[in-house]
Amino acid sequence: MIEYLNSLDTRLFLFLNCKHDAFFDFVMYWLSDKLIWIPMYFIIAFFIVKRYRIKGLVMLLLVALLITLCDQTASHLLKNLVQRLRPSHEPALAGLVHLSRAGAGGLYGFVSSHAANTFGLATFLWFVLDKKFIILKYWLFIWAALVSYSRIYNGVHYFGDVFVAAFLGAFFGWAVSKIYFYYEIKCARRRVLLPASAQPIRFSPFPWWHLWKYLVK
Repeated sequence: MIEYLNSLDTRLFLFLNCKHDAFFDFVMYWLSDKLIWIPMYFIIAFFIVKRYRIKGLVMLLLVALLITLCDQTASHLLKNLVQRLRPSHEPALAGLVHLSRAGAGGLYGFVSSHAANTFGLATFLWFVLDKKFIILKYWLFIWAALVSYSRIYNGVHYFGDVFVAAFLGAFFGWAVSKIYFYYEIKCARRRVLLPASAQPIRFSPFPWWHLWKYLVK
């Protein structure tokens, strides 16, 4: 079964990777570049803080936590655990892989940290931002899909690498959004006088137990 999936993944990679020309070589190279998106991140952060004030700062702190989770899980834990060679380092594909000028990348490719990070951010902001940001929400998923596709186009990831990473990032994005709403509810309950039956749950010596119960609801 695993051999069949690997074979299917390889055929799909070769089909997608061979669809290239000079214009898209340029576009896909820059889509994969992390630094080029820094202005976009600052613009998003500015409007989040402007809209939500203190809550916006909390969101940004959680974004930092989210990216750390996604990146470390993808780049270190899973890559070193699975040790699946990138197509750019696969001896059986020598001469068949179209690479960008960024080169062949690191040795292992499962899973893609680019896909995990971008889909994690898109998912988190999808849940925590209100309807005023609906265009941004959709754009972030389009952006995440384009960045993920660029990793295949540039020859450094199989489709399976980015597909699994997208789900991994989405999971972390969802989980961190639950943390945000948990503390938002706790703060709101402290500001509003509630009847005894609706008083907030008091923290035990093990407060993370309450958070875990909230996450698995």
